[in-house]
Amino acid sequence: YMKNVAIILARGGSKGIKNKNIIKIKNKPLIYWSIKSCLQSTKINSVWVSSDNNKILSLSKSFGANIIKRPKQISKNNSKSEKAWLHAIKYLRSRSMNFDTVVGVQPTSPVRPKKVFDSALKQFYKNRLDSLFTAQKISDYFIWTKKNNKFSANYSFRNRPMRQMITEKFLENGSFYIFNSQKFLNWNGRPLARAADH
Repeated sequence: YMKNVAIILARGGSKGIKNKNIIKIKNKPLIYWSIKSCLQSTKINSVWVSSDNNKILSLSKSFGANIIKRPKQISKNNSKSEKAWLHAIKYLRSRSMNFDTVVGVQPTSPVRPKKVFDSALKQFYKNRLDSLFTAQKISDYFIWTKKNNKFSANYSFRNRPMRQMITEKFLENGSFYIFNSQKFLNWNGRPLARAADH
């Protein structure tokens, strides 16, 4: 029995940057940094990388992670992370692995504070949460959107608010998610989440 399992999603194809998960950052493939952070955690019992790409799986194994071969049909540009996490959880359960919580890690955020997983898991259990995500505070912003070649703002330009009067907002930054594995299976996705200051 294990309490916390990290599942890192790292597919081979990428629309934006080709083979981004193995591009080198400080002489190491991008995926390495997330695996390293997970392995350094005292609260994560097991680290898994889910990928459709053999090179990513082979590298991940050499860095100390366990691997899950992900089917191509849930590894496309429009495939949701939820589907890949669902596949990974079912795969691990089919191997008689029991665990309470998944730390769903995105390798595209390689820079994380030391012990961030430990402090986030501590908060997750202390507050008895079903789900938690990382976010950053946005307090100074004026956003414009473009539709049919016309721009419009999220504020009245005749009455532009003072910066100090803008309500704080939080941007989900996608670094990692923590969620209860059984509830994830029950609901086919992450339960309503609360943000962790990261």
